[in-house]
Amino acid sequence: MAMIDELNSLIEPAVEAVGFEFVGLEYIVQGRQSVLRIFIDHEEGITVDNCADVSRQVSAVLDVEDPISGHYNLEVSSPGYDRPLFKLEHFERFVGEEIKLRSHVPVDGRRNFRGELVAVEGENIVLNVDGQTFSVSFDNLDKANIVPNFDA
Repeated sequence: MAMIDELNSLIEPAVEAVGFEFVGLEYIVQGRQSVLRIFIDHEEGITVDNCADVSRQVSAVLDVEDPISGHYNLEVSSPGYDRPLFKLEHFERFVGEEIKLRSHVPVDGRRNFRGELVAVEGENIVLNVDGQTFSVSFDNLDKANIVPNFDA
């Protein structure tokens, strides 16, 4: 977790310096070839050129700071339709949407949830799953994404 916090603190200002919202990042260790995936957004959308600009900016910062030992691939993309949710503010923004959520530690005997994001109460994410309410602590969050709705 310390590695993710360090990467967030280095990358967020670099992304914002070129005029984009830093949505979050994933760092996936895959043997000798890891992946650092950065998600960016903008009210006008994201283009391939935007991703290239951010990639150059972030690469420069990472080259100087060198927080990752070994080889890794840097990927920059938009959050997409199944937007990942990284911060409490993201959950607050998408109250009312359907989300998928996985917890580190089981909540009421389960780790995987899919349902309506009802509220954010302090540090807890509140979901309605098939008429049952679940509250998952933000600290217990492993992964969360919006479920795309193509009918709207």
